[in-house]
Amino acid sequence: MDMPTQMGTIKQHVIDPEICIRCNTCEATCPIDAVTHDDRNYVVKPDVCNGCMACVPPCPTGAIDNWRIVPKALAYPVDAQLTWDELPPELTPEQLAAEGVADAELQEVQAEAGQAQEAATLQADEPRLDAATYGAVLPPWSAAHAYTNLYGPKAPTSATVVGNYQVNEPGTENVTHHIVLDFGPVPFPVLEGQSIAIVPPGVDANGKAHHARQYSVASPRNGERPGYNNLSLTVKRVTQDHQGKPVQGVCSNYLCDAKVGDKVQVIGPFGQSFLMPNHPRSHIVMICTGTGSAPMRAMTEWRRRLRASGKFEGGKLMLFFGARTQQELPYFGPLMKLPKDFIDINLAFSRTAGQPKRYVQDLLRERAVDLLELLRDEQSHIYVCGLKSMEQGVLLALRDVAREGGLDWHALGDSLRRHGRLHLETY
Repeated sequence: MDMPTQMGTIKQHVIDPEICIRCNTCEATCPIDAVTHDDRNYVVKPDVCNGCMACVPPCPTGAIDNWRIVPKALAYPVDAQLTWDELPPELTPEQLAAEGVADAELQEVQAEAGQAQEAATLQADEPRLDAATYGAVLPPWSAAHAYTNLYGPKAPTSATVVGNYQVNEPGTENVTHHIVLDFGPVPFPVLEGQSIAIVPPGVDANGKAHHARQYSVASPRNGERPGYNNLSLTVKRVTQDHQGKPVQGVCSNYLCDAKVGDKVQVIGPFGQSFLMPNHPRSHIVMICTGTGSAPMRAMTEWRRRLRASGKFEGGKLMLFFGARTQQELPYFGPLMKLPKDFIDINLAFSRTAGQPKRYVQDLLRERAVDLLELLRDEQSHIYVCGLKSMEQGVLLALRDVAREGGLDWHALGDSLRRHGRLHLETY
């Protein structure tokens, strides 16, 4: 249902530029292309947004969750929003009255907006197969408490690079680095599944400071090096855009070129729902591609350390990991050294010479019997991380596995979402 069009007032959806970290989650999530951006701001198109709220839960900072009641004739256009450095103040009742907005009209537009949100949820008999419909916004019940937004864009903290090395085979087209950052005495607690943002130095072509870029943490809660206040990131050097045109990713190249001893500016941490369960016998299914392996590495390593200490009766770990080739797969060597009774590893390669293309959703269908057993188990938790393009294929595969096993996918998918057991983080 569209936002009100007959009245003179709308509840306009806006994005706070002061805390937006340009992670692209809102634009990638929006089902109707109502979000756009330039090299400065992400903004919402007032003539397209229907108030469906699909973009709100995935936003890691809450920048997306802002609204302004304005006369329709005075709605903030896209061009104006792109120039904002901060949100404009809300119009007071007196200012709205001066524009001819009556109290009754204000109450009506607020009610209409709420009805639009409810109708958008109920109008489809077949829910969309996307993160907005099935992705959990609550963490598992046994997840540890996550600290978020300790350091914001206006007051970042500093970390020192203490490690930087390539984690896929040299000579491959895609180069991925493992980067370790040490925070010294600065408190910076993170959990598996959380992310941070790095502020690259310098300015863009318009003389504006570069925006922060977000990266998932690849190390467990007690650090890349246990007992030290550090963490690690998995960073792919960006040398082309999604259309294959040459481009130098500002932050990825900055990080991949960083030397031990360099200082970097960090904001965050972010993320309150993409967290691993802590309760004994919980099962974890991890589905990822490329650098989407970072949170999966963190979860796997934490489980490995707990198992080595004899302090955890862990459930099953299943990993479905995709890359173009084995040579481009990050952490391939260490992954192959993990005990088979600890983790069930399934690899898919889409560009192996002389071999058919295989993707993670193909692996899910091939392992349908074992996956179905886990889908039936309420102790199972599923995590998906990687490019946006993998999202629907993975959900289709999970739906097909469930249906072929006699399960009601709608009921199962809704239960997984409501109980914090299906998490999708795609970009």
